[in-house]
Amino acid sequence: MPGGGAPEVRDPGFRINGPRLLEDIAALGEVGRTPDGGVERLAFTPADGLGRDLVKGWMEAAGLEVRVDGIGNVIGRRNGAGDPARAAVMLGSHIDTVGNGGRYDGNLGVLAALEVVRTLNDHQVETGRPLEIGAFSNEEGSRYHPDMMGSLVYTGGMGVAAAQALVSPDGEGQTLGDELAAIGYRGEAPLPGPVPAAYAELHIEQGPVLEAEGLGLGAVTGVQGILWEEITLTGRANHAGTTPMRFRTDAGVVMAEAVLLLRRLATGIPDQVATVGRARLWPGLTNVVPGRVEFTIDLRNPDPARLDEATERFFTGLDNAAAKEGVTVARRELAQFGPAVFDERVISLVEAVAGHLGRSCRRMPSGAGHDAQMFSRVCPTGMIFIPSVGGVSHSPREYSSDEDVVAGGNALLLTAVSLLAADGPPTSVRDAPAGASRRE
Repeated sequence: MPGGGAPEVRDPGFRINGPRLLEDIAALGEVGRTPDGGVERLAFTPADGLGRDLVKGWMEAAGLEVRVDGIGNVIGRRNGAGDPARAAVMLGSHIDTVGNGGRYDGNLGVLAALEVVRTLNDHQVETGRPLEIGAFSNEEGSRYHPDMMGSLVYTGGMGVAAAQALVSPDGEGQTLGDELAAIGYRGEAPLPGPVPAAYAELHIEQGPVLEAEGLGLGAVTGVQGILWEEITLTGRANHAGTTPMRFRTDAGVVMAEAVLLLRRLATGIPDQVATVGRARLWPGLTNVVPGRVEFTIDLRNPDPARLDEATERFFTGLDNAAAKEGVTVARRELAQFGPAVFDERVISLVEAVAGHLGRSCRRMPSGAGHDAQMFSRVCPTGMIFIPSVGGVSHSPREYSSDEDVVAGGNALLLTAVSLLAADGPPTSVRDAPAGASRRE
């Protein structure tokens, strides 16, 4: 991309095949379908492998050159008419899900990118530089930490050997590399991968803002910083009936105080959110004082100073509560990423595309992590949000309307075409079928 302002919106004169995109979403949603209509394709499991097989086959059928790297990222390449060594514009997201999740989170971004390629093929469009689709591994981080792992490794933030050596959380001694090999996706393409000229990602908002404000699209400004930690509290298990309160060393009480402290911090520090998403108590019996507790914390804020403040205040409060109860504290970091700021030129382009399509739009940060935040470290990056009905995500009830899905796909098409033409030969239509628009 040039160093000046936002690229001009380039309208090729056609739009995506909306019904085809919706059919793809439905078809991929059948892989790992749960009884209540959700989808479960946890990263590196057999269900994840079947989803990859389907998407990889669609990429190949669309004429893409497909490569798989050592973390299992599946990259499809549509070559440009110019110098093949030119950096590609990349569109992407992920197809792994959380346990019993929905069919849109991540999947929309990959399948809409595929639909962009198919639409360019339908209209026999040649682009000056290559266009690539990335389906990145383990974005969710549900089994192996950190999340956004595939894009993190692709962009050089984590070594592939270290990722492959992670031990399976299922307790059977397998490693991540073993699981990749078992599903056929321990590839050999080099890592880190080639740096794109620009990266764009379409995603559902996963929150209530766009729907509540009656807006059609979001131009994402960045992703808030995140800290995940696993905390182990060790006290002393004892009989619940015979141990007076003054003699207890209760790990459960300290966890309860930690949860309440997090809520106070989240309501007192601007833009702060805090969650305890998993907790286990030992021995886990009704009549025994908990001697050990493990729980996770998820702290997020778009302002790094505020995130640091929340982190420091939480652990100071936790240590004080533990000391008062005679409980020891051990910490294990699961993931930590600073706030990501997207490229102003791409943000402005998304806004312009929305206006060109007649869709209302607002700038907004992302509360969830995305592969785009990893690419923002290495190239101009942006994201497009579409509304999530009820603000629900990571649930079988996750839903975005067909109209919004198709509108998002068209926004991605125009964004991609504009990025492809931003600093090189204009896109052209060669021997286009009737009705296709020739671009000068």
